[in-house]
Amino acid sequence: MRVAVAGLGFMGSTHIRALQSIPDAKLVAVCSRDEKKLAGDLSAIQGNLGGPGERLDFSGVSKYRDIRQMLDDPHVDAVDLCLPTHMHAPVAIQAFEAGKHVLVEKPMSLDAASARLMIAEAKKHQRVLMVAQVLRFFPMYQALQGVLRRGSMGTMRSAIFQRRCAAPAWSAWLADPEQSGGGVFDLLIHDVDMCLHLFGAPEAISATGYEALVSGIDVITASLHYPDERTAIITGGWHHPKSYPFSMGYTVVADGGTVEYSSLNSPPALYSANGEREALPMEETDGYRAEIEYFLDCCRHRATPELCKPEDSADAVRLTLAMLETRRRNGEKIPCDL
Repeated sequence: MRVAVAGLGFMGSTHIRALQSIPDAKLVAVCSRDEKKLAGDLSAIQGNLGGPGERLDFSGVSKYRDIRQMLDDPHVDAVDLCLPTHMHAPVAIQAFEAGKHVLVEKPMSLDAASARLMIAEAKKHQRVLMVAQVLRFFPMYQALQGVLRRGSMGTMRSAIFQRRCAAPAWSAWLADPEQSGGGVFDLLIHDVDMCLHLFGAPEAISATGYEALVSGIDVITASLHYPDERTAIITGGWHHPKSYPFSMGYTVVADGGTVEYSSLNSPPALYSANGEREALPMEETDGYRAEIEYFLDCCRHRATPELCKPEDSADAVRLTLAMLETRRRNGEKIPCDL
């Protein structure tokens, strides 16, 4: 598959490195307005995972400054959109019209209507659409999915998903809620998607928190209320810039035991109801590579991405918007209508 990557920021460079490690994939084009990045110099790039950027070899790769020209390239089969969130829907729709398959970074869009339109246009043009909800492909979260499928685990009773990092001083557009949706939307969409994937839609939502983007703060603690007094909590967001460390993790309590993971100090483990501790096996895989490989396989077979359906990603957008709405209402419990 011949792939073009639009956007050469942190996620664009991450996707390119993963893409270049896949034998049956070929990077044929990149698109950016930044001449330095088009030359392959991504050394100034920063993000909340890993170290600084690097220099990449773009020799033999078509370089575009205009998205429309890249989409018109007949040598491109699929496009990987790593653009500011507000551009996802319009550019994805242009890509479908140009006959391209689309992998688009999360969040899928900033509103439910745009997400629905992306799905409709993909179906209209018979092209594959997948949103890069990479948590579904990360080994530590696949370990959780695996253990919860065990018959011995029973029903989930309580869950906590947390994700925190410094405010992203490296990209001005991320600090603009009109372009990114803010910290809750950009960061915790991962955990929203995981909760929906594992537990389905809640009956109601309540949330409190604080937003002061000028100071780099956008935090939330949201409760997803399920039948029989079961609750999943999603908490975290952007903290003060630069020095605050990135972390993610989960604690899931089920009838058969508690599963816990922290990126800071604790690999995934099951603490069984009988008092035993079991380290959960994890495959030694790069989640970004696995995600892109799966997308490209779907493209080859013109198959719906069952492991990461765009309809699920659209639901994650809607649920995140509802979380922000109840935060604005200072924790008022509101129905969840997905």
